[in-house]
Amino acid sequence: MSQLLASALPTLGRPSVAGQGNYGVVHSSEHHGVPGVAGSAPTVLAAAVAAATSAIRVGTGGVMLPNHQPLVVAEQFGVLESLFPGRIDMGLGRSVGFTEGVRRALGHGKDAADDFAGQLSELLGYVEGTHPQVHARPPEGLRLPPFVLATGEGAGVAAAAGVPLVIGDLRGRERLLRAVGRYRAEFRPSMWAREPYVVVAGTVAVAGSEDEARRLLVPEAWAMAYARTHGTFPPLAPAERIEAREMTAKERELYESGLRGQIHGTEEQVRDALETVIEESGADEVLVTTSTYDRAGLLDSYRRLARIAGLTSADVRPAA
Repeated sequence: MSQLLASALPTLGRPSVAGQGNYGVVHSSEHHGVPGVAGSAPTVLAAAVAAATSAIRVGTGGVMLPNHQPLVVAEQFGVLESLFPGRIDMGLGRSVGFTEGVRRALGHGKDAADDFAGQLSELLGYVEGTHPQVHARPPEGLRLPPFVLATGEGAGVAAAAGVPLVIGDLRGRERLLRAVGRYRAEFRPSMWAREPYVVVAGTVAVAGSEDEARRLLVPEAWAMAYARTHGTFPPLAPAERIEAREMTAKERELYESGLRGQIHGTEEQVRDALETVIEESGADEVLVTTSTYDRAGLLDSYRRLARIAGLTSADVRPAA
């Protein structure tokens, strides 16, 4: 299962506005047809996590808005916020299904994301209670913090809507900084945010040594390489099995690319790397994802990350 943890990393000097002092934030992301990922229905998973917890914020990282009608998404989050007041974050992305078969099953083609700005505006209208024809009950009148997950044009959409930006591209640092700069330059204050709010997202693995941390990244790097060459995602496999297999030149190229630029290493190395990212981007918050086959290694990575953030293991417990 995919496990995600967001932390404002308070010891690095930036408190979490969205977390309101609760630094553990669990997010689930929407994937379809991917073995081992529980995020095919992010709002359902968010409800399960929120029901099993009492203090942390819970959100989606995110619901892919082009796959759904905005009214349905608004109502789902309205129910969540009504059940768990003050603890729900509405994370929204603009991606469509990864394969043609998935897109066909969802009833949306590649062009479904072309009007993401319009879809977002419609959804926010339901939440704000400003839609001219339809009153959504819930969420009209509820406080549902929206976040836009951005790559490419998404930064401009988030800026125009005046909502917080979540951007994940640690491997392409220059692209990330350009997108963040555009977002801040074009940002329009709104009822959702008076000033730009940036969440930087990326893969982070922490272990006793740099090599051990790198091995945690191997299963996901191979799964992505395989998906891009075969059109389907394989289940995550042990690192030693992947490192022993013979790859085609294209597979090897994509696999090695997937390992480059990710933040991994010892606690000291990861702390330094995160400090650099926050300093360069001015991020208000950091969203971390670590997907690997080794369950013990994964939990150990999160415990080490919690120490970096100045938290105890009782403060942050990743949710499966």
